[in-house]
Amino acid sequence: MNARKIHDINGKLSAQAYGTKDQYILSIDRRKLNETLLSAAESNSNVTLHFKHKFIKADLDEGKAVFLNSDGQEVEAHADLIVGCDGAYSALRRHIMRTTRFDYSQEYIPHGYMELSIPPSKDDKFQMDHNFLHIWPRGEFMMIALPNQDKSFTLTLFMPFNIFESIKTNEDLLIFFNKYFKDSIDLIGMKELCDCFLSSKALPLVSIKCWPYHVGKNALLLGDAAHAMVPFYGQGMNCGLEDCLVLDEIFEEFGNDLESILNTYSISRNPDAKAICDLAMYNYVEMRDLVNSRSFLFRKKVDNILHMIMPNSFIPLYTMVSFTRLRYHQIIKKWKFQKKIVDSALYVLLLSSFIIPTVFIASNKLKLWNLWGRK
Repeated sequence: MNARKIHDINGKLSAQAYGTKDQYILSIDRRKLNETLLSAAESNSNVTLHFKHKFIKADLDEGKAVFLNSDGQEVEAHADLIVGCDGAYSALRRHIMRTTRFDYSQEYIPHGYMELSIPPSKDDKFQMDHNFLHIWPRGEFMMIALPNQDKSFTLTLFMPFNIFESIKTNEDLLIFFNKYFKDSIDLIGMKELCDCFLSSKALPLVSIKCWPYHVGKNALLLGDAAHAMVPFYGQGMNCGLEDCLVLDEIFEEFGNDLESILNTYSISRNPDAKAICDLAMYNYVEMRDLVNSRSFLFRKKVDNILHMIMPNSFIPLYTMVSFTRLRYHQIIKKWKFQKKIVDSALYVLLLSSFIIPTVFIASNKLKLWNLWGRK
């Protein structure tokens, strides 16, 4: 997807490119990605996969983890390093919180989400342009659509829980969609929309920060277990994969010294994880509201022009996050610095556009006054 496709409230469409023509983001089926990663892991002779084993407790000093299998039996496993990649509601993280000094915070935003779907057309084609992330920005809430390989679109409606809860009947729903997302009704199908919405429940969105990510030389948290974020920058999975890349680079530096490796990883990765959690929160405001703002669109054009003139010195925020390996916390610093410079320059230009005509008019009036005086 090379750009956002904005659907305004009247059904008018406009595009906002993510970056240059060769820059794009990907819409990937989560299940297929998981299957690909599992197959890649399974291809290694020193990897053994165990399904239907639930982590229940651990003795991290001894490097022991205990699981409950599908038969209800406890199974012990011993390892030099236990890595928890078990998501936002991580069981290993809960265990660490109970047994060590561990900082933890979570924030549920007042918005939830619900998934809907746009099927392929009757002649098995996409019903909308498929090289775009489609957005219906409505200020306080929004809906987005991502293309799938079967030519359908996955729709996600993000909005405050109190609005979700106020829609109780087919009539309520159709009034709401006719007001805010009218062009989507025929694409989804009226019956399918009503059936799916009223049989589903809005789910919560949580942002999680913690510190440190390791315990001694025996345990480590990666991915959402360490830094769950709201989905609005599309960086949750990317950040988790980058965790692995960063950890691998630190392994290369320290060899088999696990204590140094894990300590260095926590110190190095924590500011970046916190930064992308904050950026994800900011991007929700941008997607649901700012993309409709004339000042935002003007500023985006200015940023793109400056990037075209100075590609290595001035880089737009989205480009830095999505298309570079710049560290997330450094991106925020650079973005704020660039913003300050551009804001100051625009202020000077605005002030000049007012002062210069004023001085010119005043000068002409003075000349006329002098001529009148001479007469």
